Amino acid sequence: MEFTKAVNEMIRTRRSIYTNMFSGEVVDDNIIDEMLENANWAPTHKLTEPWRFVVFTGKGLKKLSEFQGELYKARNQDHFKEDVYNKFKSKPLECSHVIAIGMHRDEEHSLPEVEEVCATACAVQNMWLTASAHRIGCYWSTGGVTFYEEAKPFFGLGEEDLLLGFLYIGVPKTGAWPQGRRKPAEDKVKWVKG
Repeated sequence: MEFTKAVNEMIRTRRSIYTNMFSGEVVDDNIIDEMLENANWAPTHKLTEPWRFVVFTGKGLKKLSEFQGELYKARNQDHFKEDVYNKFKSKPLECSHVIAIGMHRDEEHSLPEVEEVCATACAVQNMWLTASAHRIGCYWSTGGVTFYEEAKPFFGLGEEDLLLGFLYIGVPKTGAWPQGRRKPAEDKVKWVKG
């Protein structure tokens, strides 16, 4: 019973904690390792395990920052916006760690793509819940270079793979954990019984 209560509490208190809510403190790599190990236990049809992660921290954050900024600049020579460029470059530097989220297609394409995306999303949820259990803040964003096809090789992804965004991670400032807001579950559920 206590385990059930703990699981319910963890799920119901998970929040998106944005970079402006980060304290600047560095998250221990052991917590990141635990997040990644728990991600690896996500449900996966036919055991394809499609999730692929690249973890940026320390000087690696600067590499991600430079890559994003320069790719944005190269792609938008005619429509370049300085504020967007600066955001591409600054966002990773506001974090303790950034995890790039990839979905790798199995060679046979034996499953519909949506199943592999869903498995990867489950892996991310496992990471997010683990972070929340440690009171580490994070949020999943599809900003930056997520939808730039030419970004894939930087993250070790092939042509058939997908970059599904980034998990931005940091220690929240004191008092930065927001209250949850959800409409009642029954508003979104229909039961069909015998």
